[in-house]
Amino acid sequence: MATRQRLPVERVSADRHALRELDEHAWPFTVPCVEQLLDDGLALGAVTVLVGENGSGKSTLVEGIAQAYGMSPEGGSTGARHTSRVTESPLWRALDLQRGAGATRWGFFLRAETMHGFYSYLERNPPGPQFVDAAPPVVTEPFHELSHGESFLEVLASRFSGPGLYVLDEPESALSFTGCLALVGQLAAMARTGDQQAIVATHSPVVAAAPGATIYEVGPWGMAQRQWAKLDLVQNWHGFLDDPQLFLRHVLEA
Repeated sequence: MATRQRLPVERVSADRHALRELDEHAWPFTVPCVEQLLDDGLALGAVTVLVGENGSGKSTLVEGIAQAYGMSPEGGSTGARHTSRVTESPLWRALDLQRGAGATRWGFFLRAETMHGFYSYLERNPPGPQFVDAAPPVVTEPFHELSHGESFLEVLASRFSGPGLYVLDEPESALSFTGCLALVGQLAAMARTGDQQAIVATHSPVVAAAPGATIYEVGPWGMAQRQWAKLDLVQNWHGFLDDPQLFLRHVLEA
């Protein structure tokens, strides 16, 4: 029997009333992928992967969704209030999340660039459930005593265990090839549960290969759904591994 899907978020669209109170002609509302999301909405599956060049807007999208869901922009679970310096965009205020009927409201945002500060926050604030149906309490691990990659894997093992929305922004930045494979395995397992959901922004062709993922390529055109093999990211890596000198010559001659 197929697992019944009770995904935390089924669709992201614009909150038109809130949008009227914001400057639609300023960043980030002028970013093509943001404009497209606000115009057309975005349906989410069990695993949704966003890929694209630096500055394309994929991290802005996942950050906005995480905040609209109730997570801190600097990482952590729903209800966490870790913050150091406010740099996030106001996009979250313009988003409307269509939540799955009967789905959990718990979630976790794993953001590579702010994890060091988040570890200190965890040491000061041992985590516990924020909602009745939240994930069970966990013991605070000595994250600062682990390597960057080890601490990421420990977060995955200890926080990604129950029903919820899991948002990951460039998780591969801390992971080796085998670490990325471990993450792919966890994403695949999450997709099979029916009540766990992941949104991932990544530059990694390994992470983008998560089985069953819906992949969107983000660029100057906005967002377009793609097959893994057709991604520029994948084709560029294939080309580099086949003939590194062909790529390096342009850098060395610059």
